[in-house]
Amino acid sequence: MRGRRGGRGLSFVRLVVCVILALTLWPAGRLAADTHRVFISSNGWHTGIAIAIADIPDGRIPEAADFAGAVFLEFGWGDADFYPTPDPGIGMTLRATFPGPAVVHVAPLDAPPGGAFVDVEEVALLLDVEQFRRLIDYLHESFERDGKHRVWPSARGLYGFSMFYPATGRFHLFNTCNTWTARGLAAAGLDIRVAGVQRAEDLMQQLHKIGTE
Repeated sequence: MRGRRGGRGLSFVRLVVCVILALTLWPAGRLAADTHRVFISSNGWHTGIAIAIADIPDGRIPEAADFAGAVFLEFGWGDADFYPTPDPGIGMTLRATFPGPAVVHVAPLDAPPGGAFVDVEEVALLLDVEQFRRLIDYLHESFERDGKHRVWPSARGLYGFSMFYPATGRFHLFNTCNTWTARGLAAAGLDIRVAGVQRAEDLMQQLHKIGTE
């Protein structure tokens, strides 16, 4: 009898140890089958949204097909003239403060932005299925397709391996790349204040309060 009770006790201890180990190791990957990890990056003035390309549902963001082999795609948004220009100058900078056409910047990455670039601030967010669907819809609708199934790149991107695409919306001083990022997260259902977000810092301060990393 003692031996049998001792065996039960040992089995119970092993079960508890297994549960603890599982809970400890679980966050290393996706937390659950119905959640998605999204990464928000900032280089100090510009923010972007990075998602795993494998998580994009079929039929959404067809431009992702231009980056076969990528693990993540980072999306940014900005002025159609200022954003693609390496050295825009004072004249173009001033013009960008007034409403004008926009572009989406898409960069294929092998790792989240914080691991792919030097000196990039990153916040990870955990989204449920509905939140992620809304974010994907927002990104999908940020491309100006003019009624077509997909749009082709309008210019080479900032990194050589990235691309610019025509975008919906109008860029100006009070509707910046950071406003666009904040609006996308708010559209997903996250507790993000969009009004007053112009600088990257305006958004990142909010994200650090709700991010998982």
